[in-house]
Amino acid sequence: MKIKKTKFPEKSVLSPGKKDFDYIDSFEGELTDCGGNIDISEIGKAFFTSGPKWGKKMFAFRNRVMGLFGLKTGSENEKQQAEKDFQCEIGERAGLFKIFDKTSNEIVLGEDDKHLDFRVSLLIDKNSKDVNQNSLTISTTVKFHNWWGVLYFLPVRPFHKLIVPAMLKNIIGQLEKKKLYTV
Repeated sequence: MKIKKTKFPEKSVLSPGKKDFDYIDSFEGELTDCGGNIDISEIGKAFFTSGPKWGKKMFAFRNRVMGLFGLKTGSENEKQQAEKDFQCEIGERAGLFKIFDKTSNEIVLGEDDKHLDFRVSLLIDKNSKDVNQNSLTISTTVKFHNWWGVLYFLPVRPFHKLIVPAMLKNIIGQLEKKKLYTV
């Protein structure tokens, strides 16, 4: 399975505001043998279980350190819905992430904090040449509010560029393994 860096998708609901972001990246992978439409909520759920183990450890470390500075860590939302009840609907939370937007082919999640706002788009796009193949793109946008946001993102950026492709590969693997498609 090949994951590649790609341009920010024009079909994303975030695209009209892309000129306002301080950081943008997108990674794309192919879902094959779909046999129908992909349930965008299942893609959203897979996002939360797709992080590499080393990435989860880094995120836990980030939460411990950043909590000392008063930044959001997701522990504020510990009383979130049980995983089986999580539907990936607008306004729902999973740890640090809030669902901001949802269409039939995209989920936008992220968080607003005092140092920066970020959004993650999970966008499925049907391949016009092959009905059994779709692309899944994870795009990240960041808007800095102050120097603290810029400083915070400096060490995060290189790890982000490693974690997101690994997550995308894991999401696609989960979806293809479970065949979480609607017909």
